[in-house]
Amino acid sequence: MCRVTTAEHATDVDVLIVGAGITGIYQLHRAREAGFTAQLLEAGGGVGGTWYWNRYPGARFDSESYTYAYIFSKELFEKWEWREHFAEQPEIERYLNHVVDRFDLRRHMRFNANVTSALYDAASSTWAVVLGDGSKVRARFLIAATGVLSVPHFPAVSGRDDFRGEQYHTGLWPARPVDFENKRVAVIGTGSSGVQLIPVIADEVASLTVYQRTANWCTPLNNAPITSDEQARLRADFEAIRETLNTSPHGFLHRTHDRATFDDSNEARRAFYEKMWNSPGFAKLISHYTDVMVDETANAEWCDFIAEKVRSIVKDPATAEELIPKDHRFGEKRPPFVTGYYEAFNNPKLSLVDLKATPIVRVTESGIETAAGVREFDIIVWATGFDFGTGALARMGIRGRRRLALNEHWADGPKTFLGVQTAGFPNFFFPGGPHAAAGNNPRYNGDQVDFITDTLVYARDHGYDTIEVDPAAEERWTDMVDRNATAGSFTEASYYFGTNIPGKPRKYLLNSGGRPKLFKEIDRVIANDYKAFRLSRSG
Repeated sequence: MCRVTTAEHATDVDVLIVGAGITGIYQLHRAREAGFTAQLLEAGGGVGGTWYWNRYPGARFDSESYTYAYIFSKELFEKWEWREHFAEQPEIERYLNHVVDRFDLRRHMRFNANVTSALYDAASSTWAVVLGDGSKVRARFLIAATGVLSVPHFPAVSGRDDFRGEQYHTGLWPARPVDFENKRVAVIGTGSSGVQLIPVIADEVASLTVYQRTANWCTPLNNAPITSDEQARLRADFEAIRETLNTSPHGFLHRTHDRATFDDSNEARRAFYEKMWNSPGFAKLISHYTDVMVDETANAEWCDFIAEKVRSIVKDPATAEELIPKDHRFGEKRPPFVTGYYEAFNNPKLSLVDLKATPIVRVTESGIETAAGVREFDIIVWATGFDFGTGALARMGIRGRRRLALNEHWADGPKTFLGVQTAGFPNFFFPGGPHAAAGNNPRYNGDQVDFITDTLVYARDHGYDTIEVDPAAEERWTDMVDRNATAGSFTEASYYFGTNIPGKPRKYLLNSGGRPKLFKEIDRVIANDYKAFRLSRSG
């Protein structure tokens, strides 16, 4: 690696990583393993990223624990035994701390270190990063593993600061337990976090009012403890599991189905829908009929089946109807997987408020005022989601060549190559950010980390210390993402288009080409000696 020799531009580390979530931890491990000096900065007080901040009651994986976990080490996989197929937040956080200590990564981490600015210096091809306490770190390569779900969103509701009770966001949950016992509680939002929280606290509260803007197609998670026999099978099948997870289009172990909806009789379809309803997590998308996401008639029949289930579970017919989506099909938004969610609405302590019929006017000192009147609360929980995809990157004060702000470069939406780099920002990478996962996040993000690390090694081995994507490669990849976005199941009703954030550009924030397209493009980059990047030497 070509070194800067002047004191003013001397680097502290080769690789500076921001974010101690699953992606950042793996990036630190790979960078150290490849022989680079590396440091990781984390705004929080510990490791975990999403699984550090989202510690609300009921927070858990909705991907199987052993498919979400790291698979780079057979010994790690075999020594850690997950308790449940879908682990709860405390176990996830314990696991990530175990990984960090097992691979001696903690000494390369700095906590409570919030990045306030990052400026690229073209003369030295380095990044000068400033932290909230005023300290500075200079690095050759800056890798923002800040994730897509790291900036909680609060809707613009008047009076929120006037409330004298307790307020929490599910994405900024305190480490101390929140006491819900005999409290009047409001939960605003019925997305992925709200539907996990509501049934867990329902029996503790004096009353629970759920404010719903949009109903979601919720189906059972079907979690269970992992038996000793299952643990043994997982260990015995590690190599096959790793091969499947590393190569499948979606990064899950679930197998795709072998037929379309109307290949089966009415009776056979009904039996299959029951099987899907009782299947674990994402099997309902991956192992479903092959046309359920693309054929309107097929999708409508599955939605009718779910609606029947909701009506059979929720005793009050009016409440049941409010919990059944009317504005989107199954799969047009990310469908949450739940445990006891619909059943919770049979609890007399619960009530449901339709925010489209009676929108929130303001938060008062003692509660929430809607068009229908005021309700008083002791606790308000904002389960209102995140500034998905670009939220964290937009807040880091990143400036590239000629002091171009990343926010300006992305004023009309993100432009990337492979979801890892953007033109005009040399030596800056962002695995797990915009144009990233189109499936099981850690698997896809791990693919990006591996590619970034291999690219750094290639540059070092060939005497380069500056890596900048060719604008033509960025344009080609971004055009592919935008073009294919309309062909997928997700619509602009989904936060995957940024539509939950007022004023945010309406652009698709995942990789609409999926994992196969990522693999194909990476292979082409390697076969062409990394010519998609402009590789050079500083000085």
